[in-house]
Amino acid sequence: MQGDGMKDKTVLAKREYKSRKKRVNKGHSAPEKRANGGHHSPKRHWLIRLVILGLFLVGLAWGLTLIAPLPGGDKAAQVEIAFTPQNIQRGAYLARIGDCVACHSKPGEPMFSGGEALNSPIGGMVPSNITPDPQYGIGQYSYAEFSRAVRYGVARNGSTLYPAMPWPSYGSITEADMQALYAYFMKGVQPVARAADANTIPWPLSIRWPVTYWRWLFGPKVPTPPMNPPEENIALGAYYVNGLGHCGACHTPRTLFMNEAAINEHDGRHGDLYLSGGQVIDGYATPNLRSDPSTGLGRLKSQDIAQLLKKGHYNGLATFGPMSEVITNSTQYMTDSDLLAMADYLKTLPPRNPHEQPGYYDAGSTFEQLQGKPATAGAQLYKDRCSACHMDNGFGRRNEFPALAQNPASLNPNPSALIQIVLKGGIQARTEQTKQRYFMPAFTALSDQEIADILTFVRSSWGNAASPVTAGQVSAARKNLSK
Repeated sequence: MQGDGMKDKTVLAKREYKSRKKRVNKGHSAPEKRANGGHHSPKRHWLIRLVILGLFLVGLAWGLTLIAPLPGGDKAAQVEIAFTPQNIQRGAYLARIGDCVACHSKPGEPMFSGGEALNSPIGGMVPSNITPDPQYGIGQYSYAEFSRAVRYGVARNGSTLYPAMPWPSYGSITEADMQALYAYFMKGVQPVARAADANTIPWPLSIRWPVTYWRWLFGPKVPTPPMNPPEENIALGAYYVNGLGHCGACHTPRTLFMNEAAINEHDGRHGDLYLSGGQVIDGYATPNLRSDPSTGLGRLKSQDIAQLLKKGHYNGLATFGPMSEVITNSTQYMTDSDLLAMADYLKTLPPRNPHEQPGYYDAGSTFEQLQGKPATAGAQLYKDRCSACHMDNGFGRRNEFPALAQNPASLNPNPSALIQIVLKGGIQARTEQTKQRYFMPAFTALSDQEIADILTFVRSSWGNAASPVTAGQVSAARKNLSK
């Protein structure tokens, strides 16, 4: 019996030992497998390595922007600026041509103390305070730093300015004019101790240093500027249009990377795109400023263009939308000779589409439609809603309401500007020469289809030959009004 008891104890001990060993092996099996290269280990290791490599490359890219030499020469270079009344006055005139006040000012706040957010694909960009205030403005900028910011888009701290400021155009400003601008902003503008609003660009798009690579890749080559502006008429017009006037910033199409397709008419393979229109600014498609006979300025004389830039309306034409603000804040203050030089230069630009046929006026079928022969929805709506101002013949009222017949705005391949003015209404530019400002009411009460019918009638009447407008296009524009 005692022997059997010992045997039972031995068996139990062996079983307990095996059970304990099994538990130990089981408890360590997973870590051992992971330590010896389990199923998920290589992928996890490669992922960690890729993350480390990515962080290293990002850090390297950022570091390169910190050590790269700044454009424009020695930051500390001293230039003797003439703060004379004549130079300050010239700078004030140039600031008007550049329309600085439009972006860098905000309603209800002092001039140049910071503007409202400019919409962009990545968010709202707020123009800075450019008064000579030493804390919130540019009061501590040397001339070299000011010139670098305007010509090259590089701020005093070395960061790249967003190209919402048209520094790609400003690279052609002459040395004398840049000095005049500096004299004006330092001595002719009152300092305002006001911090501009913050940008509304979400992170990580708000990280600034990648914009430096955009500048390196797409910023135009800035030649050594001459001392004085050209004297020859067309060359002077080109200087203002391509430079301070920065007309291409709105009237030249942009690429996928948001740079202008051409910085002037001599810009490589795409010079024919310069000022050919196509951008949509605040919902308005910008027009073609080249010599295309129907969709451009081909049928206008230089004097027509100059007067339009001076008054905002002339000889059956009128500006509206963002361009009216340009007239109000900028071009109305230019001399007649400078405006004519700009117009003469624009007339030298060949058509974007050399095969475009000139428009012709033909009212026969239009008058029949307006009389209900045949009855069309667009013709009847035009008769009821539009003809009192724009007339049955499409000529409008001279110097009051613009013509719709053969108007480049009526013929623009993109009808968004027409849709916008019907939905929003419009008012003539405010100028010193305007005795009475005529306005067009908004027609938001009309349905999408009714607006499409009216605009299709306008774009196909009196000899106009442009594509029809759809209710879908109107609907999309209407939705954007509420954003």
